[in-house]
This record gives sequence, structure tokens and C-alpha cells, in this order.
Amino acid sequence: MGNKPTIAISHLGCEKNRIDTEHILGLLVQAGYSVDTDEEVADYVIVNTCSFIQSAREESVRTLVELAEANKKIVITGCMAQHFQEQLFDELPEAVAVVGTGDYNKIVEVIERVEVGERVTEISAEPTYIADETTPRYRTTTEGVAYLRVAEGCDYRCAFCIIPHLRGNQRSRTIESIVAEAQQLAAEGVQEIILISQITTNYGLDLYGEPRLAELLRALGEVDVPWIRMHYAYPTGLTPKVLRAIRETPNVLPYLDLPLQHSHPEVLRAMNRPWQAGVNDRIIEGIKAAVPDAVLRTTFIVGFPGETDEHFDHLYQFVQRHEFDHVGVFTFSPEEGTPAYTLPNQLPQEVMDERRDALMELQQPISLKKNQGEVGKVVDVLIEQEHPETGELIGRSARFAPEVDGLVYVRGNARLGSRVPVAIASADVYDLYGHVATVADLVQRESIALG
Repeated sequence: MGNKPTIAISHLGCEKNRIDTEHILGLLVQAGYSVDTDEEVADYVIVNTCSFIQSAREESVRTLVELAEANKKIVITGCMAQHFQEQLFDELPEAVAVVGTGDYNKIVEVIERVEVGERVTEISAEPTYIADETTPRYRTTTEGVAYLRVAEGCDYRCAFCIIPHLRGNQRSRTIESIVAEAQQLAAEGVQEIILISQITTNYGLDLYGEPRLAELLRALGEVDVPWIRMHYAYPTGLTPKVLRAIRETPNVLPYLDLPLQHSHPEVLRAMNRPWQAGVNDRIIEGIKAAVPDAVLRTTFIVGFPGETDEHFDHLYQFVQRHEFDHVGVFTFSPEEGTPAYTLPNQLPQEVMDERRDALMELQQPISLKKNQGEVGKVVDVLIEQEHPETGELIGRSARFAPEVDGLVYVRGNARLGSRVPVAIASADVYDLYGHVATVADLVQRESIALG
């Protein structure tokens, strides 16, 4: 390793940011740098920041200030670097470099330049870079799961969202590139691959002139990995062709993450999501009919400027009617640089909080009923951790995505990173509880499957 400095990385934000972090780690390790999790012993700390909403920015700023107070040399990467490059340099003299979302592939060169005394800004105004299967990567997830980016950037311009400004327009990888990386991950023993992008249902539109998600899913069906999960599937892109591919490809989970944001046509139009207005009911019923065992997760924003009691009541009834498996609710966060920031009729925070709490309260018995429907079944569970005190195993079934959904608590013995059949004995609003299935449990499962 010679006299190369030691580098630590502090990761913040979403799983898209996580993949960037993993590539930064891979590139540094390939170049011979020592990477340490202990920020105290590191010569440099790379902070991969998030700038999606106010609370994420506050967490990023807190992390940066703490490191600056500890006199650490800081390299700021990610969305906040892209968003506030000049201010960060002005306000944090400890920052030796800022690196944008489309430039993290230059991290080795940035460190080399910093080492000779340069203060580096490496930020493309319009990010165009996307890593592929040849880019070094050091995974930071549990051994059984990996994220796989199928595209980067976004062509939509939702009124509340800063992401296209930070990540650029959509750029898809080829099906061949994605399959090659999936095969690499499968060879490493990965049991679950999670496909991510800003809008996964638009995958391939920029590259092939039309969305090619159905073709991608079928190609991934040939990869020897048991679970393929898809995130960020806009409902309007779940065409009969895509739904057929989900239904007919055995390792593609019928788990659909639908970022709906609202149900009322007027609010959706104000959000600049006009393609979605008025079709949610029909589309969701169509999804349920085409994929009867679909697990539906969605997210909503309450308190968008101008949202009336009537608009919120429409959303409340929509959630009540469709009984989603998992629901996340966020209060509107005004982002400078987005059209929604200057809209009239901004709502007080207490009104937004009340609406969020009301929706979550409505959803809880629905989630409980869905989870209780698993009691008495034997389901496959990916074991991800062991409770340090009780020795109890903790994992997820196919119904649960990492970080955002529930967990399965399992009694018995199993290897971390393995999938095991688990007999579900009880459930609460968020989680399931059971034991590693016995032969009798498995015989019962087979008899139920055979009808």
C-alpha cells in the first residue's frame, strides 16, 4: 500500500446513494488505498451526502460539522455536493474536495490531487456518468442482498422533487450489462437482487426508444438468484406486458413499490404528475387482477401546497379502499429550486403532521390484517442478522423489502445470508414471528400447495 493515506467513508441517504458509496469504496481499494470504518484513524473522511429533503440535508450538515470540529479532512460527495458546491467550500474550510453525483468515478484522481495540496471541485453541471458491471464495487449490504442500478437520473419534472437537478436525465444501462452484473452477484452468493432507478418502469426508454422492463425481467429470470425485487415502479408503466413478465418469471417477486404520492387529480396535476391523475383506481385494480398475489407498497405526500380537507379526504378513502400491504407517508418539504417551493397556500406543519398521523393510523390495522394472513404459513425467509443478546435470527420474507418494511424474527438455527423455510406463528402491525420449519411444517406446506 506504500504511503497512501487511510480513508473512511460516511454513507448517508438512499440505496441509490449506497451504490455510489460501494463504487467509491471499490475504486479506492482497487487503487491500493486502505479503507477503514473508523473515522478517527482515517486521514480523509469521504461523506456521501443526501440532499433530497430538508431533514436529509440537516443530517448531512450535522455529520460534516462534527467531522470539521474533529479537524478531519473532508471529501464531500453525493447530492449535497452537487446541490450546494460553492456554499460548502465557503463554509467548511476543512472540506478539501467536493465531488458531484456524476463524478464519483474520479475519486482516486481527486484524492491524488488533494494529496499534493489542491482544493478540488469535480462537479459536472449535467451528470451523465453511470457505473456498469466493470466498475469495481465493494458491497456494504448484508451478504445475502444487493442493489442493482438499472438506470440513473429522471426525465420527469415533479414539482416537489429536486432529483433531476441533482442526478440528471435518465440514462439506462443495456440489458446485457445488467444481466452480467446480476450474474456476478449470483456467483458471490447473493440471494436477493433489488432493481433500482428513479423510475424503473421507464427503464430503457432513452436507450431503446421504448421501455424494456419486461424484456429485462425475463432476461434476469435466467440468472441463478432466487429473488429479484423491483423498486420505484410507476403504476402507469406497469403495462400488461410487464405484469405478464412479473407473473411468468419465477424469480421475480410479485412485490410492487408504487410511488403514488397522492390520489386526487387536482393535487397530482399541481405536483406535475398529470399522467397519473384519475387513473389510479383503475390501474391498481388492474394490477391486482393481473398479479393476484401482488404485494403493494406505496408512498404518499400530505400537505402539498393547496391540499384542501376535501383533497385529503379523497386520499384517506383511497388508502382505505385499496388496502395496500405497506404505506409510507411524508409531509411536504419545500425544496428551494423546485416549482412547489414558491407555490401559494403552503400548509402549516401542524396540519401536515395531523394528516400524516391520520393516514398512518388508518393503515395500521390494514397492515396488521395483511401480516396476520401469513400466520400458519411456511414462508421462505432470508436470514440477515442474529440478535446479539438473545441469539434470535432476524430476516425478511418476500413480502418485506430491506429498510422500509417489516422483519421476520425466527427461532432456530440457520446460516446468515441463507434462505430458510419458516413457520409463521404470530404477527403484529409491522413484523412476523416464527421458527425454522420442521419436516411436519414442510409436509403441511406441500399438502396445502397441492390443494
